[in-house]
Parts: sequence; structure tokens; C-alpha cells
Amino acid sequence: MKEEEIRELEEAYQTDYELGQDNLRILGMDLHNPVFFVSALLILAFVVGTLIAPEQANGLLNGMKNWIIEHFDWVFMVGGNIFVLFCLALIFMPVGRIRLGGQNARPEFTTLSWFSMLFAAGMGIGLMFWSVAEPVGYFTDWFGTPFNVGAGGEESARLAMGASMFHWGLHPWAIYGLVALALAFFSFNKDMPLTIRSAFYPLLGDRVWGWMGDVIDIFAVLATLFGLATSLGLGVMQAGGGLHYLLDIPNSINLQIGIIVGVTAVALISVVRGVHGGVRLLSNLNMTIAGLLLLFVILTGSTMAVLGWMGQTAVSYVQNIIPLSNWMGREDQGFLHDWTVFYWAWWISWSPFVGMFIARVSRGRTVREFMTAVLLIPTLITVVWMAAFGGSAIEQVMAGTGSLASGISSVDTAMFEMLDNLPLASLTAGLAIFLVLVFFVTSSDSGSLVIDSITSGGKVDAPVAQRIFWATMEGLIAGTLLFGGGEKALEALQSGAISTGLPFTIVLLLMCVSLAKGLQHEHLLLRFKHGE
Repeated sequence: MKEEEIRELEEAYQTDYELGQDNLRILGMDLHNPVFFVSALLILAFVVGTLIAPEQANGLLNGMKNWIIEHFDWVFMVGGNIFVLFCLALIFMPVGRIRLGGQNARPEFTTLSWFSMLFAAGMGIGLMFWSVAEPVGYFTDWFGTPFNVGAGGEESARLAMGASMFHWGLHPWAIYGLVALALAFFSFNKDMPLTIRSAFYPLLGDRVWGWMGDVIDIFAVLATLFGLATSLGLGVMQAGGGLHYLLDIPNSINLQIGIIVGVTAVALISVVRGVHGGVRLLSNLNMTIAGLLLLFVILTGSTMAVLGWMGQTAVSYVQNIIPLSNWMGREDQGFLHDWTVFYWAWWISWSPFVGMFIARVSRGRTVREFMTAVLLIPTLITVVWMAAFGGSAIEQVMAGTGSLASGISSVDTAMFEMLDNLPLASLTAGLAIFLVLVFFVTSSDSGSLVIDSITSGGKVDAPVAQRIFWATMEGLIAGTLLFGGGEKALEALQSGAISTGLPFTIVLLLMCVSLAKGLQHEHLLLRFKHGE
């Protein structure tokens, strides 16, 4: 009876689908039909339409984004809370001992390299700019304050740090962790393609290989490419702003296009070298430089003040996580929509990219180890980072020191203005610009590998020409829109990416159900096999 039960459990997730069976081989590329072709056509149509009428495209997509945030704020807030609770529960449940890839699997990367890659892909670039701009923005009421607290006081400072941590802590990493674990589990434990559709096999069965799965994967490709191109386009404007602040170089379109060309060229080299020879090395470099910059700020600034901010930031985060997670009856609707709901939509739209990349490098980890590393450790590191950079910046505002004393003049230069009040300002500003550019390269590199996997039907060893194609496309889209339509075109691209957050929130909620069913199935299978 026991052998029959084990056989029935094993057969429940067996499928006749063969990896790459729907693929077409064209010009040295291995392309899934229809995901690659439909995605490419939609991307081309969007870029052409935006270039023809950037103002109208921005107005239309920005209006759609604002309508979604205004009317479906509760969907994002409820979803975000569920994702956190679900991921935390997995750490403590018996399914936490399940190992990705089977009980005999072992990690492919060292723990440090693994963590460096997931952090660099997740939000390293965002923290470089917003860890100063966001706390100072809340503290000075630059664009709204949490709970409409009055600007400039001690309560405002504590709440500014707590709200910043709320936006960069457990909630975004739970979104990434959910997608990453689902993809890793169904790929490594159930031998399914490494693509978004595989995570829904318990709910859809073999129908997941049909048009339903195609729609899911196409959405994932669009969200990933639009998000990456947006970040690259807006990011080079920020890097250009840093170069202007540091070297007085005009932040012109030529400089910005030059940065895009340089970042894309390095990303091409990295993507050709693959995960081990490219992304891993750059991610380790990222974390080393970021760690040195963090240590420098702590030691050369007000060290005791930074240490104090670490405690205050953690306490404020814990105290305010539940009030900030609530959306009902709040008077600060502007802050809720313009900051929190916007962030949640952005993290969710990025989840296919970050989640799939984390999944790809996480074979051999247990579910408990995986969720602890993806959820808790980045949150703790972000507390330290926010306290060092955001706390130091708020101290400068309070003391009336430097240009930050009058508030934020530009998000592009906020971090450089903070560093300007510390020793060796030119050196650290240059280091920060270099770090930003390397973060861009790793994002482009890892994003290309992810889109490559989705558009090849879940293959992780698709031809090099395919990786080159997508890395080039990211740079071309960002550069073309920036050159042809300017900031309005990039804002339209960002609004389009964020608008995909609404349908993907529903997708992720269903993913929770599907993953729970899959993990429970694997747990029962292990119990039967080991006679428990």
C-alpha cells in the first residue's frame, strides 16, 4: 500500500510536456513560440507608439497607472501583507526542511556569492539613491509625510526612517521570495521548465503549457524588460547628475547615451560569460565596494549617531509596520498612494525578473534557509544601510550642514550632497558613481538571463546569441526612448511597467496557493519515503 501511495504522489506532478517542444530555431536562437514573437511585437509596438507621441503615451499610461493605484490600493496592500505572512510561515513550518533540487542536492554557489547576487539583483541600485532621498524627503515634507506628521521634529525623523524601512524591508523581499521559491521548487524538485507558468501546474495541470501559460509568460517578459529599460534610462540620468555634481560635466543627452552604451557593452561581456563568470563576479565586486562605502560613512561621520539610528530605525519599523500596512481610514491618502502603493506595484512588476534570477542561483538550499536569507537577512542589512546613509543625512539637515540643510533639490544628487559633508568627498562620490554603474550592469546582465529563459520556454542554457539579443534590446530601448522622447517617454515606460503590477498581484496570490499545494505534496512524499 505504501509503494502505491508513493507512486500516486509521484505521478501527480508528471507531465508529458518536453522542454523546448514548442521552440523554433532561428538565426542561432532557440525561441519559444508564441511567447518570444508576441512579446517582441508588443515591445516594438510600444516603443514605436511612444516615440511617435511621447506626451500622449505618457498621459495615457500615467492616467492608467494613477487610476489603478487610486481604485485598487486595497488589492496591493492586502496582497503585500499576505505575501509577508506566507513567507514567514514557511520558515517555521515542516515544509521548511525541503531542499530545492532534492534532499541530496548541494548549493552551486558559496553563501556569500549567493547572497551578493540576490541582493544586487533585488534592490541594490535603488538603495544607492533612495536611502538618502527618501528619509530626508519624509523628514522635510518634500512630497508628503507618513500619517501627515509634522515635518522637522524628532517624531518626524523616527517615522521617516521607519516608513523608509517599511518600503524596503520585509514586503518587497517577500514578493521576490515568493516568486523565487515557487520557480525554484517547481523547476528543481518537479523537473519543470524554469519559467513563470510552471509555478501554476498544481492549479492548471497540463493546461499551463497552453495559451494560459503563454499569457503569464508574456506578461512576465513585458514587465521585466520595461522595468529594466526604465531603470536603466532613469538611472543614467541619475548617474549623469552625479557626474555633473562631481566633475561639473553637463548632464546632456550625449552623456546619458554614452553611459547607456558603456553599461550595455560591459553587460554584454558579462552575459556572454554566464552566471559564474559574469554575474557572480560583478555581484561580489558590488557587495565589496558597497561594504567599504558603508563602513566609510559609519566611521567618518557621526559614528555614535549612526549606531543610535540603527536602533531607532529598527524600533520605528517594528512599531509602525502594522499601521503602515493598513489602508483603511488613513488620512494620509496622498502618501499611501504616491509612495506605498506605488512601491508595491513597482516591486510586484519587478518580481518575475528578480524572482526568477534568485531561483536560478538557489539550487541546493532548504526552504527554511532560502526564506531566511531572502527575507530576513536583506531586511537587517537594509536597517544598517538606511541608518548610515539616511540617518547621517537627517543629522545634516538637523544641524543645518551643507546643501541638504534646505531639503532635497534632486533625487539624482541627494547621496552626493550627503557625502560632500564627509572627508574625501570626491573619492567617495566617484566610488558611489562607479558602484551605481556596476549595479546597472548586474541588473542588465541578470535581467537578460531571465528574459532569455522565459522566451526559450524555460531553458537555462539557451544559445549565447539569445542572451546578447536581450541585453542589447534593453540598452536600445532605453537609449531610443531617452533620445527620441526624453524623460516623458521613460515615464510612460515606467507607468506601463507599474500598471502590470495589478494583474500580477492576482497572479502572485494564486501562486501562494499553488506553491502551498506543491510543498505539501513534496512533504508528504518525503514522509512516505522515509517512513515517517
